[in-house]
Amino acid sequence: KSLFDPIRTTRIHNWHLNNGAEFEHVGQWMRAWYYPKKNENMQTAVNREVFSVRNSAGILDASTLGKIDIRGPDSAEFLNLIYTNNWQNLEVGNCRYGIMLKEDGMVMDDGVTARLGDEHFHMTTTTGGAANVLSWLEEWLQTEWPNLKVFLTSVTEAWSVISISGPKARDILMAAKCSLDLSNEQFKFMTFKEGYIDKIPVKIFRVSFTGELSFEINTPSRYGLKLWEILIEKGSKFGLTPYGTEAMHVLRAERGFIIVGQETDGSVTPFDLGMDWIVSKKKSDFIGKRSLERSSMLSENRKELVGLLTKDPNQVIPEGAHAIPTTSKQLPINILGHVTSSYYSPNCRRSIAMGLIKGGRAKLGSKIWFPLLNGEVIEAKVVPPVFFDPKGVRKDGI
Repeated sequence: KSLFDPIRTTRIHNWHLNNGAEFEHVGQWMRAWYYPKKNENMQTAVNREVFSVRNSAGILDASTLGKIDIRGPDSAEFLNLIYTNNWQNLEVGNCRYGIMLKEDGMVMDDGVTARLGDEHFHMTTTTGGAANVLSWLEEWLQTEWPNLKVFLTSVTEAWSVISISGPKARDILMAAKCSLDLSNEQFKFMTFKEGYIDKIPVKIFRVSFTGELSFEINTPSRYGLKLWEILIEKGSKFGLTPYGTEAMHVLRAERGFIIVGQETDGSVTPFDLGMDWIVSKKKSDFIGKRSLERSSMLSENRKELVGLLTKDPNQVIPEGAHAIPTTSKQLPINILGHVTSSYYSPNCRRSIAMGLIKGGRAKLGSKIWFPLLNGEVIEAKVVPPVFFDPKGVRKDGI
């Protein structure tokens, strides 16, 4: 079995191991899940990590992100067909978030892609979706658009990726001898720059999956562990805290950011997610465009992503719990939808959840209920799916 389904580890894995990390499988990868200190249970450790990112800074090993190098004179045109939004006008040095659909209009994957040159892009994908995305892109290039001159290379393991996130992120990078001007004026959100951190070559993307001021640092993988150790050492006086995938999930949920495969299940469109803004109304074509125009896509009864706040702020709804419109469990039960993500948020000081609920946005402000296997029924209020920093100002360190 070890040969049939090998375990993949990042270049920083041994540090996580030596510093007491608990791990979880993500695809084939072993990822640091959380870092319990003495006498901490999982919830206590995650609360500490999440709180630290919002109040000082956190460091995450994001090396497992799928990474695809895209080159060729038709690269921008190709991305325009793959993603729902416009890529022809992306300037060199800038990044853009994109969602790709299957032919049926359902969300397949998402990620940030940067334009490194006129004919050169760097695409990131979800950790678990990397191989499928590369196969998907190759299939379209080889069978549908063989006229396009585009060349794809998987570079997932060529780069170690370290994310520094939080209000002290800038201070930590400067203490680590970063050669770049990291000010908001010189290093704008959704751009990237190349430079050095303590003589180690880096490509830094100013993107954020936490909603905080964040720098996603890419370095050739052979430097990954050394760079991590430098940042840990220099960040200690700023309260830099290593955080794992569980804290990452809580942080992104506080800001209402989706995870493909958690908020999506193969039956969800960008419209269902409230992401109409990412679907171009001007482009003549992209994969899934025609399917999005079917009448069924406009049904008022489609499941839509909403936020959920329990009546008891300390009660966390189990993920996957089904929603019903009344407290009555009389058969037949009308199932409205289900919970996709659910956590306790130490920053909101209460439980938060997101769910796909039929006609969800029309139900904002109303109550729905979640019956559990033990006979208990949890009451929750339907709210917008953003629980922290609703104006999104903290990404600039404000």
